[in-house]
Amino acid sequence: MSLRRYVFLGPDGTADVWLYVVVEAPTGVFYQQQYGGTACRQGQVEGYLVPVYGLDALNALRTLFERHFRGAGTWNHSWSAQERDRLRDGVEGVTFWACDGWTEEPRSLKLDESRMAEADEAWIPVLTPDGPGVLLWFNSD
Repeated sequence: MSLRRYVFLGPDGTADVWLYVVVEAPTGVFYQQQYGGTACRQGQVEGYLVPVYGLDALNALRTLFERHFRGAGTWNHSWSAQERDRLRDGVEGVTFWACDGWTEEPRSLKLDESRMAEADEAWIPVLTPDGPGVLLWFNSD
């Protein structure tokens, strides 16, 4: 029996409002998702899933990718300073509840700008209080 487990997020497209971070860690659990709008890219990240909140941030991110980029993905895109600022602002509007086992504290996510080449609709590399991760939401296609 394989020690790896695979979870496909949003397999049938019926859940239209969700926002998660997969914090990267050697868990043996791999989350898979279609992302990149109509480019239909396939992503996989190992770690643990954390539900996060930021409805206004999610709307801002969707506007950036679905309207500005017209839902076609950003593969090999050279991000302008203004586009990067919009992405950074959207990411920082997402609340991640950091917990040490005794206390919880709301913290903002940070865009992992060292991995901008990976950034696309519904797949954003981020830094969480628990380490690097990927911000995921339902893909628009």
